[in-house]
Amino acid sequence: MAATTDATQSAQPERPGRTDGVCSEFTVFTKIKPGHADALREDLAELAGGSSDVKTRAALRQIGTLHDARHVIFDNDTRFMFASVFDGSWDTYIDDFGKTVVGARFDKVFSHTEGFPGVTDPGVKDWFVSHQEPAGVFVSSYPDLTVQQIWKDQRVDEAFQEVLDTPEFRAALENPANAELLATPAFQKLMEEAAA
Repeated sequence: MAATTDATQSAQPERPGRTDGVCSEFTVFTKIKPGHADALREDLAELAGGSSDVKTRAALRQIGTLHDARHVIFDNDTRFMFASVFDGSWDTYIDDFGKTVVGARFDKVFSHTEGFPGVTDPGVKDWFVSHQEPAGVFVSSYPDLTVQQIWKDQRVDEAFQEVLDTPEFRAALENPANAELLATPAFQKLMEEAAA
């Protein structure tokens, strides 16, 4: 195997943060502008209320890589932490926020921190890197499942549960013609998982 040359290396610089399977962690610590803690708290409350609104949920679906996110004000209202877990490339993750309504909300919240240039500013990635601190340990309960796979699994489960509740399915279970299929280990496992 040939050594990698500079010409064949990724155009993206290495980014801080740990990974576990397909999941990556992103944790940023910033200083809150003096006198901005209450305004930040209000904007976070608005963000929390809006996290269930249709536009935000649609934007998160559009981004499709965010597992979770949290915002914390600490050190007597002088510091702010944003932490999240996402799938895929760090650069794509940051870029995706600037393309949706989430970016505007992100800008509003981070406007209360010192030096934040704005999520669409060309220097925002450098700003995040300078404020990012990798986790000492990062573990995911489902390291091999992307957000998209989890959503698909949820849709398949909901559809399967609907099938289980139909009279036609109950009739198929009682039909002697299906006895061979019903006796297979795969079908038995499927039924055990459905009952769990």
